[in-house]
Amino acid sequence: MARKRRKPMAEINVVPYIDVMMVLLVIFMISTPLLTQGVKVELPQTDETESLDPKPAETVIVKVDVEGRLYLTIGTGKEKPVNREQLVDQIKNKFMEKAKLSVLVAGDKDVRYVFIMDALALLTKAGIPNVGLMTKTLDETASE
Repeated sequence: MARKRRKPMAEINVVPYIDVMMVLLVIFMISTPLLTQGVKVELPQTDETESLDPKPAETVIVKVDVEGRLYLTIGTGKEKPVNREQLVDQIKNKFMEKAKLSVLVAGDKDVRYVFIMDALALLTKAGIPNVGLMTKTLDETASE
């Protein structure tokens, strides 16, 4: 009786590798969202802030209050409440009149960050290339 010879196996069994890859995929899918949540940020304070050009052509100040309402002050004029569309229209018109326009955003210290970003997006939509953020120095905050 002739004995059958076993041929060497030419294929690699990949099933264990697939199992390991699936486990790694599940681990990464669960752990990745946890890495981006719960980050505390403490913004630095400064003794001095950089001042803008002392004599800009005209200064426009956009104020954002705690509720996200917008107020516009052009030059030495009165501060007036505006909605989003009015802000964009008035800033566009002013920018067309005077190309050298200094635009600043003043946000209340307790305002949500999304409201400040919304104001910056509106100014970008209006075509303003550079926008400054108003701050107070530590000396100013101590005297209040």
